[in-house]
Amino acid sequence: MSHHRAIAAVFATHGAVAGTLSTRIPWIQDHLHLSPATLGLALLCPSIGAFAGMPTASRLAYRFGNRAATRTLIALWCAGLALPALSPSPVWLFGAYLLFGAAAGMSDVAMNAHAVVLERRLGRSIMSGLHGMWAVGSLAAGGLGALAAHAGIDARLHLGVVSLALLAFGAAAGRGLLPDSGTAGSVRVADAPPPRRFALPTRGILAIGLVGFCGTFTEGASSNWAAVYLTAVTDAGPGLAAAGYTVFMLCMASARLLGDHVIRRLGPVATVRTGGAVAVVGGVLVVAARTPALAIAGFALVGLGIAVIVPLVFAAAGNAGTTPGEGVAGVATITYLSGLIAPAVTGWVAGALSYPTAFALITAVVVLLTLLAPVLRRSPDSHPEGALRVHA
Repeated sequence: MSHHRAIAAVFATHGAVAGTLSTRIPWIQDHLHLSPATLGLALLCPSIGAFAGMPTASRLAYRFGNRAATRTLIALWCAGLALPALSPSPVWLFGAYLLFGAAAGMSDVAMNAHAVVLERRLGRSIMSGLHGMWAVGSLAAGGLGALAAHAGIDARLHLGVVSLALLAFGAAAGRGLLPDSGTAGSVRVADAPPPRRFALPTRGILAIGLVGFCGTFTEGASSNWAAVYLTAVTDAGPGLAAAGYTVFMLCMASARLLGDHVIRRLGPVATVRTGGAVAVVGGVLVVAARTPALAIAGFALVGLGIAVIVPLVFAAAGNAGTTPGEGVAGVATITYLSGLIAPAVTGWVAGALSYPTAFALITAVVVLLTLLAPVLRRSPDSHPEGALRVHA
């Protein structure tokens, strides 16, 4: 297995874990007799765990190597899949979700940092396609999870079996990852100081992170509110409302799978500007729509336009940081925060004013993203020739 295919398989594995668990949340709620408020608190715990874990991931990658850190952390993420369903009470569920979130965030940082190193080694963009593989894994696992839920399979059995299967798949993929420093074919940052024990974003990473904040805000708001918007504004039935979310996700996944070809041709800045323009048109359609078809078309354009933003932000941050892990960890904390608050802010604006006003705000966020695109341009001295040492 090539190094590129191996890291793609790791991304797909990470997405499959997330997609699997999301389909069994109703079972967990029913099994533990959770109120909506208690479930909402439980679902905040993964983000809290991720915030706590992500800043330390770069230190682990530096000490043990990107390859070893990625393999270990993706294994912990897969193993953690079974924990929420095995929780005997809400208190245990909160703890399970905290550990699950920490493993999610740390493995996310490690695999993206590894991808940055490989992207430098290959000399071409691969990050968009890798994030596309994450979406493929999530959609495929979500589909299987929906079938398991429909068949009435106990979530403890379902998640346990999938956890073991993904552990085996992730371990097999991990053997093909780019070797760590000191072995044939490895790449490392020479003479880089150890990352801080708790790496918060630097000033340079904050600028890149703001682009990621805008992209993730748009993605989180659209994915969480597309179906509700179609129902409330266009009077769409349940099937059409669900189609709005599905079309948005499929367009985003497809664009990420194909995005590297566009990035190689246009470069990151022009790609973000072009995608932002497409997403702005989509946002205008959503705001103006009073029929399901027009709104779905708008959400499709939003998905296509913002698809490559997060992959490009991770790549830029990995190249701007002292080490790839530290840069990725810094920007990941920002994008996770954005994804956490976007659904709530959208709901508050929609409740206080209207749904079209809320999505007009989201469209303005995309305009800001487009204006900030130049910060993704790699400076000539961001990684001088001597900074990368290739062992052959």
